[in-house]
Amino acid sequence: MSSENPQTSTLSTGERKARKALDGLGLKPVAGVNRVTFTRGRNLVYAINNPTVLKSQNSDTHIVFGEMQVDDMGARAQQAAMEQLAADAEKTEEGAEAVAAVEEEDEEVDATGVEDKDIELVVSQANVSRSKAVKALKNNENDVVNAIMELTM
Repeated sequence: MSSENPQTSTLSTGERKARKALDGLGLKPVAGVNRVTFTRGRNLVYAINNPTVLKSQNSDTHIVFGEMQVDDMGARAQQAAMEQLAADAEKTEEGAEAVAAVEEEDEEVDATGVEDKDIELVVSQANVSRSKAVKALKNNENDVVNAIMELTM
């Protein structure tokens, strides 16, 4: 029975030789490690996903095998900031459109022949602007119920 690692067939020759040299040192595998990261400076991170980790029995020394990837945190933060700026700009445009729509709705409407209490009731019940409430009341011959129904359906 072979004591080789089942991943040996996918390892490079150099890694296979390194593992064989380390077998004689009494290293024990560490289970449950999904990712190992090393930081260099403030913005540079080296990461190994799904590594093979071995620990020395005599000290706190660990040996990590796996494919290392470089993750530039500065570039990632800059990209996130650019995306946030784009999202904020889009929200600002939407807000400007909404303000324009509200200004359009709040245009002065002739409320002649419509009672103020009816207008206020329609505004509060249908949650609309005063001008929409007046228009709905006029469309429904000052019938409050039908005006509210028109605005909420």
